[in-house]
Amino acid sequence: MVARPLRVVYFGTPAFAVPALRALLASPHQVVALVSQPDRPSGRGQHVGPTPTKQIALEANVPILQPLKLRDEAFGSTISSLNADLGVVAAYGRILPDALLKIPRLGMINVHGSLLPRYRGAAPVHRAVIAGEEMTGITIMRVVAQLDAGPMLATATRSIGPDETSVEIEQALAEISAGTLVDVVDRLAEGPVMETPQDDALATYAPKLEKTESSIDWALPARDIHNRVRGLQPWPMASTTIHGTRFVIHRTRLTDQVNDAAAGTVVEAGGDVLSVVAGDRKVLRVLMIQPEGRRAMTAREFLSGRKLEPGVWLGRP
Repeated sequence: MVARPLRVVYFGTPAFAVPALRALLASPHQVVALVSQPDRPSGRGQHVGPTPTKQIALEANVPILQPLKLRDEAFGSTISSLNADLGVVAAYGRILPDALLKIPRLGMINVHGSLLPRYRGAAPVHRAVIAGEEMTGITIMRVVAQLDAGPMLATATRSIGPDETSVEIEQALAEISAGTLVDVVDRLAEGPVMETPQDDALATYAPKLEKTESSIDWALPARDIHNRVRGLQPWPMASTTIHGTRFVIHRTRLTDQVNDAAAGTVVEAGGDVLSVVAGDRKVLRVLMIQPEGRRAMTAREFLSGRKLEPGVWLGRP
């Protein structure tokens, strides 16, 4: 049992931040406010709805703040009035100004989706999957002015399966982060916690994903293409064109097959099999594909609705 529960202000917006928020709400500590990004249109219908963390806060009757500007004097005064012991940040989506970091008595800590100092930045899970990493994790670190460079208070690891997507990994890391975060907050409530400086010489960066990264370059090795298909989810998604029409690729599978056809050539298209040659002559199977404006479908469903002959080049006008 924690001797002196802490008053915590929680900065977080997307689904990744939900498990840690739930864990704090179930702990002895008091979440005195949620700070979330403003509600924005989402989905095909572009309906405006509460952010994932806001929905949890509403259910728990936690005060909600959604400032348009973090440097607004009134917002800073509101945070000060909460008398928070600690700030917790989890995928809030904006860089916090220095003045805000100094308000809680114990400063602010952050839940980051990588094993720091690797993959500092906005898209650590996606970049790790795209790079073909076999191991990842989360880091609880102190928030400092430099991006994701603060000393580390705790880490937890998780392997990356060869066919797992960034969506699946991010969901798993969010769950792992919940228990790790509460343990750190418990320890901070008892007194100073050992903080391990990051080795900046080992730092790598994970810039945000861009829409222009969607298009598959079939000249890449098959494994690289497979990793991009896994890592560009749920946005912008890996895509290619067939006879000039765009299709989104949801799932692929590596094979041991080799073919001398040009990169991007369909070498088999029948039954359950839709196979394409990559730049290293390895054959990559497409398992799930989505025509624009329609649902994702299996290769069999896709091929039963259209005639696609071996020899067709993907990604060509």
